[in-house]
Amino acid sequence: VDNRIYTHVCGKTPPAHLRLVMVGAQWSAKSSAGNIILKKDAFSVYHRRTTEYCEIGHSVVAHRHLTVVDSPGWFYNHTLQDTCEMDKSEIKRSMYLCPPGPHAILLVVGLSSAFNASYQRAVQEHMSMFSEEVWNHTIVLFTRDWLKHRPIEEYIAGEGKALQQLVEKCRNEYHVLNCNFYIHQEVLDLFPKIYRMVAKNKGHYSTMEEEWNRREQELIDHMLRAIALENEPVPPHVKMAASLDGVFVPSSKFDFILRNTDKISGH
Repeated sequence: VDNRIYTHVCGKTPPAHLRLVMVGAQWSAKSSAGNIILKKDAFSVYHRRTTEYCEIGHSVVAHRHLTVVDSPGWFYNHTLQDTCEMDKSEIKRSMYLCPPGPHAILLVVGLSSAFNASYQRAVQEHMSMFSEEVWNHTIVLFTRDWLKHRPIEEYIAGEGKALQQLVEKCRNEYHVLNCNFYIHQEVLDLFPKIYRMVAKNKGHYSTMEEEWNRREQELIDHMLRAIALENEPVPPHVKMAASLDGVFVPSSKFDFILRNTDKISGH
């Protein structure tokens, strides 16, 4: 990584601690990719689906502190509606497990599955659980050794429009990781891509903004409900409130205005 370029763009040195979140379909080797990046078995990997809840792994690789969050996957051609609520909740929660936010979201795509229109729809619908800004912080991570000696660019061009559109949506940020055996250089080559993307974005993906917007909307909804309740007519059988010394106590600001209007008009 050219530290001078990063410092010039961001005004600070590259982060020594990288925070990464893994998302993607089931059986895309997402957990295996996390283990390869961390250079240890942080996440359980079997032939059946194992990731039911978010898991966090930590390591030091090439003098860099790494935090990797693994999340449950969705079925590769399922719509967002088809995915169970628990999985959706866990996928959304993954972004909050490395505060103040991940430097990169690694969208894992297995090369063993054809990336057709239904696969593309599933990816886009599940990524829609986050803000639109998430795409600027996402790298497509291709996994498994199905390329042989074929360049990844040739594979993307030959796979069709669905995959090409996904890569373009991520601003052509992609990387290939062999999950069948460890290749140290492949992991090292991933880091400069993450640093360049962070420099381009001038920072990490902020989950705090999403949380602030959510709380702000909750406050607005609460205020609108309170106003609606205040404007409801008082039932005839409800008596006007009064203080212990007999002085009138208005039940709302509207009672106060009406009572003083009567005094001014001489009624």
